[in-house]
Amino acid sequence: MAKKRAAKPAAGESPATEAEIKAEWKVENVVATVVVDLGTAGEKVDLNQIARKNSDCEYNPERFPGLIMRLVDPKATILVFSTGKMVVTGLRAADEARAAVDRAITKMKQAKIDIKAEPVITIQNIVASGDLHASIDLNEASVIMENAMFEPETFPGLIYRMAEPKAVFLIFSTGRIVCTGAKTKEIVGEAVEKLAEQVKAYGIARVKGEGDFKNDDDPDFA
Repeated sequence: MAKKRAAKPAAGESPATEAEIKAEWKVENVVATVVVDLGTAGEKVDLNQIARKNSDCEYNPERFPGLIMRLVDPKATILVFSTGKMVVTGLRAADEARAAVDRAITKMKQAKIDIKAEPVITIQNIVASGDLHASIDLNEASVIMENAMFEPETFPGLIYRMAEPKAVFLIFSTGRIVCTGAKTKEIVGEAVEKLAEQVKAYGIARVKGEGDFKNDDDPDFA
């Protein structure tokens, strides 16, 4: 079990205060799965027919078993499989999933695909990026925080698996973060706020410019 001890700031450094840790974030990608009722067990969707009827669809079964449908409004990519299952990616909000799926169903019906019932949509993952507005000592964080892994030789960020709420964070020395694994926007917000509280409580956050934690490989989400 990781030790819960506060990191001591080096000479010339000062711990970040609550006001300086702003925990700003935004959703970058929403992933949803969809199940379409074809009515008969073993019934298959004719993906070739859909591709022929729609110029925004690509189907090359030798390269990938599913049809790739690209929507403009809402902007999304939908993978459609012959079983009637679909995967929706690229959405910026979970409430856009229904509109995206409705457009996909319309295109399928135009291609003479018989849909028996309303599709079942499940949000599987929300990916968000953010900024704590404070530098983070990742070496100290890997010692203090439970379920944290930091191997700078292979990846410049610390991987932190938060147990409650359940989410996985990539944390970079600049204070930039990526949150994945949450299924609602509310869970993302709760997880990010809890992370901000943790890095402040553990004393591993510094006022930007005071610490020497910058890594040139840190991503820029601006």
